Amino acid sequence: MATQSKLTRFNLNVLSKYHIYNSIFMTLPFDTIGKTGVLLPLFHETCENGFQEGHNPTEIVETFFKKYQARRNNQSKINLLFRFIQYIERQVVLFDAIEDAAFPVVNNMDGIGTLRSLKESTKAENKMDMLKKFLEEFKVRIVLTAHPTQFYPGAVLGIITDLTEAIRDNDLLRINNLLAQLGKTPFFKHEKPTPYDEAVSLIWYLENVFYYAFGSIFDYLQENIFDDFKLTNDIINIGFWPGGDRDGNPFVTPEITLKVAERLKQTILRNYYRDIRKLRRKLTFRGVEERIIQLERQLYEYSLDPNKKQAITWEEFLEEMKNIREVIIKEHESLYLQEVNSLIHKINLFKFHFAALDIRQDSRQHHNVFTNMVTTLIAKGSDLFPENYNELTEKQQIKILSKVNGPVDLKLFKDSFTVETLKTMQVIKQIQDANGEQAANRYIISNNQTALNVMQLFAMLKLMAFQEKLTVDIVPLFETVDDLENAHLVMEQLYTNPEYKKHLDSRNHKQTIMLGFSDGTKDGGYLMANWAIFKAKE
Repeated sequence: MATQSKLTRFNLNVLSKYHIYNSIFMTLPFDTIGKTGVLLPLFHETCENGFQEGHNPTEIVETFFKKYQARRNNQSKINLLFRFIQYIERQVVLFDAIEDAAFPVVNNMDGIGTLRSLKESTKAENKMDMLKKFLEEFKVRIVLTAHPTQFYPGAVLGIITDLTEAIRDNDLLRINNLLAQLGKTPFFKHEKPTPYDEAVSLIWYLENVFYYAFGSIFDYLQENIFDDFKLTNDIINIGFWPGGDRDGNPFVTPEITLKVAERLKQTILRNYYRDIRKLRRKLTFRGVEERIIQLERQLYEYSLDPNKKQAITWEEFLEEMKNIREVIIKEHESLYLQEVNSLIHKINLFKFHFAALDIRQDSRQHHNVFTNMVTTLIAKGSDLFPENYNELTEKQQIKILSKVNGPVDLKLFKDSFTVETLKTMQVIKQIQDANGEQAANRYIISNNQTALNVMQLFAMLKLMAFQEKLTVDIVPLFETVDDLENAHLVMEQLYTNPEYKKHLDSRNHKQTIMLGFSDGTKDGGYLMANWAIFKAKE
């Protein structure tokens, strides 16, 4: 039998199923859904014909109502158009769920670009040692940013997940019930989502998708490529912007940032707790069961109160799981070893922070805050800055900022924005103390223009929270075409600064730099922005 083409597999497993399940959706016992489902194809046909004839949207809508719904009043017409939108939204969800369920059938899961293909081709070319060395040093960072208009409520996300599973299992009764639930469930809240709401929506994906997907990737690498020794590199990192990105979003406060970090920690603890509960049903052996029960209790209590004192640390959790693994290997014939290893891999990947909360603010806002801070300190008689600081050259200011150190009392400042910005730097330290350094160790300066922009943040972090050691990577983001062209000069100035170089030495000799795209295209157009980014990379 000939292998079907990808298009044929898509038509059979996605399009055909969509038409079948959409017809079920149209026959649900809700008047609004039934009538809308009948009228929507007619509206679609009217739109297509009107577009081909060059009519504008208003004319097309009026043509539809004259032809099919002439007796409706204006309010009734608006209600029908609104129901069209609601219906289409649910059709999109249905299509997505079917497409997700059919993904492993439509696509070749072992083809070019997959880990299995990489392993087989590397093995055939006798380059496994080279691949292992590469993977020990390689990292990929997935960054989740905030796009509020794309968020579904948690209830809808749950329906999508359950519907995908039911379609994959061809469970018609469950599919019918989920379609009915979909028709009854609101897609959007009336209130605009807060930054915390945005964060919670994305954390849902971390909890229900990324945790398992990234864990499976690491499991595969360890079992199939690093089968002779352990992969120590946490190859996948997650960056998280909601709750940390305050560039252009005044609603992201220090309290929100702290709350999001706590939610991330609580979520990863909850996932670990679920895995430990599953293991408890399997690891019923002498010398193991009691230890698993103890971990289950500790994780449960900690997940309820992530700020609990005297709680288990991720290092202690990892060490105990390794000890349990040793007992299983030595005394219990390595029974369920794969499941134990899988949890150990996840602890290595996510620790107790789950994702690294990235802090971001515009350089111009930093400059305003810094200027206000210096002016206030001079007025209060502080000797941290000379009275003529603001009249000094940029080079002279950088020299002072390189050596300045705190602490500075936040109560000295009255301007609310200054207080919030400086308090955010203290919150970074709080998050690191509670969740580990990786929980919040990057501060991105958007619209970075000069070395002074970097050194102002360098000084503020040291003054507000990091007097002993600065455990934050300062990340300049160059965005406009001019800034991209000057980026190499800015970085050279920083690399040759003795104090900043000491900081980089303490950060494993690494400096992260971001090259912007959107502002560059606004500034110089698509081609010029891409060329400027290319040259800046060189």
